[in-house]
Amino acid sequence: MTSLRVRPVLAAVVVLAAVLAGFLLAPTDPTRPVSADVAARTINDKHVIAISVDGLNPRALKKLGRAGTPNLHRLIKDEGAGTVNARAQLELTITLPNHTSMVTGRRIKAGKGGHGVTWNDDTVTKTVQQAAGHDVDSVFTQVHAAGGTTAVYATKSKFWLFERSWPKAVDKNVIQVEKNGAVVKALRDDLATSPASFSFVHLGKPDQMGHKFGWMTPKYLRAVAKMDKLIGTIIAQVESSPSLRTSTVIVLTSDHGGVPGTKNHVWKKNREDYRVPFAIWGAGVDRADLYAINPHRAAPGRSRPNAKADPQPIRNGEVANVSLDILGVDAVPGSLWDAAQDLAWK
Repeated sequence: MTSLRVRPVLAAVVVLAAVLAGFLLAPTDPTRPVSADVAARTINDKHVIAISVDGLNPRALKKLGRAGTPNLHRLIKDEGAGTVNARAQLELTITLPNHTSMVTGRRIKAGKGGHGVTWNDDTVTKTVQQAAGHDVDSVFTQVHAAGGTTAVYATKSKFWLFERSWPKAVDKNVIQVEKNGAVVKALRDDLATSPASFSFVHLGKPDQMGHKFGWMTPKYLRAVAKMDKLIGTIIAQVESSPSLRTSTVIVLTSDHGGVPGTKNHVWKKNREDYRVPFAIWGAGVDRADLYAINPHRAAPGRSRPNAKADPQPIRNGEVANVSLDILGVDAVPGSLWDAAQDLAWK
């Protein structure tokens, strides 16, 4: 974290501004608990590594097969509880809004209780709280309130949003633009010495190649295979340590897919964009179809159920609360997806 020194007079102005900002950004519902003020359950001794493979169209897994993506197959199909038919967010199938849903458990649209992050670059300097118009908690604040530690490892500069929004709850923030190997190495180094209770990992190569050459092109598929190898090194790091092997769970998903033959993923009503994988693998998790062990979630087939559908499909926004459930911590206050923490993972 960067520290700043201010002159005494300026400091007084800063303090006053902070007080006013806190007043203006206070929760609109005074009865809603805020994790910074209310103690959550004490965190257990598990570790969660949430991995988002940006732009991962599940078609790539079928195209490359087990030989080309052995580690993704391990997580989703062969050893973990997974599905290749989860759903991205309803409002937008783009990167930053969907990742913000992953860490807050909220939908996107602020007027419907969402987080309000609709931009997708690093030129906007607002916080999540400013986008929503009130306080917004996250998986980071909940883990911190329960006595745990957090870390972010990302390959796009726009992910500074997380530390900017929850500066006291993101203990480590590694941003290496388009350097997927460096990001994974940083995670692995920390796993070997002081693993965070919750680590969020963003791998962006498939999205980058999809935009440059097109989804499902040879270069896009090679990017997916490369990410599979990097994920394999994370798995190997976990399995090489007796303590990590018995305590670590990986939660895997994506923010969106991409339409084969195009360089875009903005068509929120196109299945190629809104279908994503979701898997849970690791200590205490058995192989299962995620829908089969969650009959209160409905496999959506080719459809795109809205937020009022009952039952709901599995969504990428469930990352926050299923991770907290694994860690023995209460759900994110004000969240929607898996707010009851009833997504079965074992």
